[in-house]
Amino acid sequence: MTLHQTLAGRLWNAQVHGVPCEPLTSAQPELTVADAYEVQQINVDRRMNERGLFGARARLVGHKVGITSVAVQNWLNVSEPDFGVLLDDMAVPDGGTADITKLLQPRVEGEIAFVLKKCLVGPGITAAQVVASTECILPAIEIIDSRILDWKFRIQDTIADNASSGMFVLGCQPMLLSEVNVRMLGMTLRKNGAIVSTGAGAACLGNPINAVVWLANKLGELGAQLNTGQVVLSGALGPVSPVVAGDIVAVEIGRMAQVSVGF
Repeated sequence: MTLHQTLAGRLWNAQVHGVPCEPLTSAQPELTVADAYEVQQINVDRRMNERGLFGARARLVGHKVGITSVAVQNWLNVSEPDFGVLLDDMAVPDGGTADITKLLQPRVEGEIAFVLKKCLVGPGITAAQVVASTECILPAIEIIDSRILDWKFRIQDTIADNASSGMFVLGCQPMLLSEVNVRMLGMTLRKNGAIVSTGAGAACLGNPINAVVWLANKLGELGAQLNTGQVVLSGALGPVSPVVAGDIVAVEIGRMAQVSVGF
């Protein structure tokens, strides 16, 4: 068994047994970002080819961009975001209930989701190409999660852990990207009716479009691409908030329709 497979196994077992593990970099401080993406892919392949979150094999439906705020980048001492994949078994219907037994340390954040009508093949993708390739945008709730104990990790740990992905919720009423200035959109996240997080589009790499540009170009460097119909969660617009069983979370972004989920 290779080192990458061993490390992927630790994260896999943490998910299956619901018990977070120590950071991978505690035992392997020399782990690189490139190593971490290799570890991520091993578990993604396992979920797609062997067993998904709920048993059936999962299907790739998109990607997520993480570490898009200056504050988080400073915390992790990095200068660029990271990414993970979105699988169909991670999707929770708008207004539905997320199975919290499949989550270890869940937190929620409000984001803007991009739905693509054209492929984006980097490197060299521009903001104009992202705009031209976007079918619509949707308000979204990302339910982030960590297989790493107490959320104490380095950038390599969260990348290996599929960029701390858990589940996600997409709103049901699409909006054209040309109808709004996503950089200026305000975000409000409510938990059980109380406001617990606010933010704006500008908090996400200055503009959520920039996050999709970064992702397309990063994937291009790795020999991959964004495909037609895929969803991209562009990154948090404000601080995250932890959730427990019984919580109800709702997000409003600008004049987009509300998106909500229970736990």
